[in-house]
Amino acid sequence: MNLVNKQVMHKNFGKGKVVKYNDSYIKIDFPSGNKEFVFPDAFEKYLTFTDQRAANVIEKIVQKRKREYKEEKLRLKKLRTLQKEKRQRLLERERLTKISKAHKIHPRSQIVFWCKAQEQESIFTSWNIFTGVIKSGQKKGQPRRPARINQNSACLLTARDSDVPEKDRRILGLFMVNDSFSGKQCVDGYIPAHSEYRLRLSEQESEKILFWNYYVDERYPHKITWNTGRYRYFDNIWMAQILRDIISLKKNPQEREYVQHFFRHFCHVNWLNTEELPKPYGALMHI
Repeated sequence: MNLVNKQVMHKNFGKGKVVKYNDSYIKIDFPSGNKEFVFPDAFEKYLTFTDQRAANVIEKIVQKRKREYKEEKLRLKKLRTLQKEKRQRLLERERLTKISKAHKIHPRSQIVFWCKAQEQESIFTSWNIFTGVIKSGQKKGQPRRPARINQNSACLLTARDSDVPEKDRRILGLFMVNDSFSGKQCVDGYIPAHSEYRLRLSEQESEKILFWNYYVDERYPHKITWNTGRYRYFDNIWMAQILRDIISLKKNPQEREYVQHFFRHFCHVNWLNTEELPKPYGALMHI
């Protein structure tokens, strides 16, 4: 609708006619002279059309601008939030890098647990795991101290049903340890999970990712046995391979993105190049 020559009312200048307008400004001829206003903002406070059709048109334009402004404001808010989160992640990486440099990383500073059926639910509820107790010697009955486990470590949780062979041991999930944890200083035997980096697999996913595809005893590569012991130390590269393979299991885009973030973080704190990880070559590959 052409608004030129349409009559308007102004609170102070009285009646006037539209001379010209564009997407930003509108020029109106009043008895006191021509005046320019911001368009269409001025119609929210100062100006009104005497023609109802013109008033309806301008109302639609004003409402559209309001929606666009609100959407832009929301977009900028989200952008600022993402930028803030990115800065926080960078600061966290710098902090973890300093920690990693201060503590020489052991090539097997990961840990894998044999989880009994009756404790699995509680582990994923409390997000911590007990290392067990020493069964002999002077320290018998005291909690075990996982000396190699530090801020760069992850706990791998596995299980094997009593009616299946050891080779079918499943991976249930994993978590990074709390970033203030030190295995050498652990006195109660509990390893707490990191607040962000924790993952539980569905039953269907767990059946597709078997522990022995990754783990191998280099002295006995064909041997697939876990007869005793609550936990074993685990190679950093093997843990990275598991995380990489979990990414391919995830069909949900958000879940996949989360595991990718977990994977990148793990490789960063363990000084692993994500592009140079070898393919898994666990004991199942040697059969």
